[in-house]
Amino acid sequence: MKEEVAQSPKPNFLRRIYDWIIAWAETPYGLWALAILSFAESSFFPIPPDVLLIPLVFCDPKRWWKIAGICTLFSVLGGILGWWIGYFAWDNLKDFFYAYIPGFTHEHFDYVQNLYQEYGFMAVLGAAFTPIPYKIFTIAAGVFDLNLITLILASLVGRGGRFFLVGFIIYLIGPKAKEWIDKYFNLIATLFFILLLTGFAAIKFIG
Repeated sequence: MKEEVAQSPKPNFLRRIYDWIIAWAETPYGLWALAILSFAESSFFPIPPDVLLIPLVFCDPKRWWKIAGICTLFSVLGGILGWWIGYFAWDNLKDFFYAYIPGFTHEHFDYVQNLYQEYGFMAVLGAAFTPIPYKIFTIAAGVFDLNLITLILASLVGRGGRFFLVGFIIYLIGPKAKEWIDKYFNLIATLFFILLLTGFAAIKFIG
């Protein structure tokens, strides 16, 4: 009987994405990728920039503040694009967003409009810092004519607070954080997905 050759199981889909992100973070183009991801996520892309911010800080912890700063800057610039879409192009693009971008529904927009009318700055700040989908708030800000300066200031505080906090925590913990994530990746991925779903649900049910 021929001896069977043991084969290691193929990594699951989430594991492959994580490994791909880590590999990208170790290239000379990691910061460019972070800038593009941060910009896109603020107006239409579903994946938050934290997934690339974290491995970039792992790879170069001494520059955590620069990495967080780039993430913040381009996220706010993407938020301005979101405002522009809402203010100038929503009538032409809304069918696309309602059909293909997660979280965009008439109910969500009605709720966000009420938040803007009552809270304004704090509504953007909450969306910028928490798992609540920020892109819905940036586009809705343009649709409902929220002052652009208010959006920018609230986004700088909220996005900056979130990304600098994440970067600083990773910097403090150091390599042990990477070891912990490697060991418990599936659990972390599941919890992260739950947070995203909670963020979408919060738009409809909070208040």
